[in-house]
Amino acid sequence: MAAPPLSLARRVAGASSPATAAHSSSRSRYFRPCLLPSKRWSGVVKMGAAVGGGQGGEEEETRQAKEMAAARRRWETLIREQKIKTLTPREAGYTFKLTDKVLLDVRPSNERQKAWVKGSTWVPVFDVDTSSDLNGLSKKAFNFMIGGWWSGSSTMSFNKNFVQQVEEKFSKDTDIILVCQKGLRSIAAAEQLYNGGFENLFWVQGGLEAAEEEDFEREGSQPFKLAGIGGVSEFFGWTDQQRAQAAKEGWGYRLLFTGRLVGAIVLADALFVGAQSIGPLLQQLQPH
Repeated sequence: MAAPPLSLARRVAGASSPATAAHSSSRSRYFRPCLLPSKRWSGVVKMGAAVGGGQGGEEEETRQAKEMAAARRRWETLIREQKIKTLTPREAGYTFKLTDKVLLDVRPSNERQKAWVKGSTWVPVFDVDTSSDLNGLSKKAFNFMIGGWWSGSSTMSFNKNFVQQVEEKFSKDTDIILVCQKGLRSIAAAEQLYNGGFENLFWVQGGLEAAEEEDFEREGSQPFKLAGIGGVSEFFGWTDQQRAQAAKEGWGYRLLFTGRLVGAIVLADALFVGAQSIGPLLQQLQPH
């Protein structure tokens, strides 16, 4: 990682001090037009409920949209009033490396296990729902049918002990940088910590998906940008993140997924031909 710009080093060193309030305020205005992630989100963020679930239907969608809009207004207010400070992924990387601030990864386990920042602390604000009761199984089936098979998205459950688990690791005056995959869950988690009495909170705008590999020291098998994808779309390389990766890495990367697609087509064709051949044979074996 290259040496940080002098202006960044000064801001990081005094991010919580009154002397930098004016600078932070101007910085807040700079980020305000795109403070929060876009509305392209597969589920609902509601602290105390779940992400990626839902009952379906127009009434439920309307309720979820209202809750999301209310949450966005709260988050924007927290950032505008500097109760939660904003960092780009590159700034967060420099800050984590050069100061004693901690990096709190709030992503679910299925994303964390693919790629994580070396030295970060993991406390998920939402995690993969492992319940096996009828209600949990029905939510998983619904999530799979509405697109989980394609995107690899899992049904999530809210970690009701999130704030308590963070309190067990850090005092409330600790400088905490919160990060997730795209920035939405981490700002929701930051709100929870702020309401729980934590004083020095920093939010990584855009999450790890917006980070370049050189911004953080990575551990895990996948690049940061690919940690949030899955399902059939990932297998065939049809996600936006993989297309961007292919543009950087060239034909070798593209040929891998082209080979998978051709293999799937050949397999499907073989199964179809096999089914046609087996059908008449089974009819002949039936007793007359």
